[in-house]
Amino acid sequence: MKFLVRKTHKYLSILISIQLLLWTISGIYFAFNQIELVRGEQYRLPQVFSIDLSKINLLLDSVKSIQVARRFGEEILIVRKETGTEYLNLEGVALEKLSKKQATSIVSAVTSLTPLAVEEIIDPEPGSEYRGRNLPLFKVITQDQENDEINVYVDAISGQVVAIRSEQWRLWDLMWGLHIMDWETRDEINNWLLKLFSVLALISSLTGVFIFFRWDWK
Repeated sequence: MKFLVRKTHKYLSILISIQLLLWTISGIYFAFNQIELVRGEQYRLPQVFSIDLSKINLLLDSVKSIQVARRFGEEILIVRKETGTEYLNLEGVALEKLSKKQATSIVSAVTSLTPLAVEEIIDPEPGSEYRGRNLPLFKVITQDQENDEINVYVDAISGQVVAIRSEQWRLWDLMWGLHIMDWETRDEINNWLLKLFSVLALISSLTGVFIFFRWDWK
């Protein structure tokens, strides 16, 4: 029995040692970096506005949530339903898509970054910086005060800045992919490879404890 435990511990440790090292390195990285800075919250300027709710006069069905936002000084409603997301003014009229120039103006108004160029994104891309965001989007390429290039993603209809991506975020994203063992999309935490290595790591740890205390099995 002792021989079996020692061999199990030895070969499991060899098998999972690299992933254990990656878990440790990525875990340390997460612990020493503030997620707010990774997400670029330091580049957002304070935005405060009030709204008279009595101005909202419309009937909505099958609504999951309603968010009140502002676009070019006008209050708008972001209505999320089972069938998708609608963007309306307070009278219930659907909003038109913004232009590239308007998207650039929004970035200048709500962030401390300097816009350099803009492009429209209409197709989803697994593992991209903008994954999980509604399309279409405007990708506004900007610079901060240190001349570092930062991508700002603006919802093409609501005008909301939905993501800010810097080199710090890309490194975090890489570490996250290594941590959850999803190197392609870096989103699927419920994958079989992570489950397998977690169980193997547990078995390796338990056999190591048994060997350390030299339990005497008959």
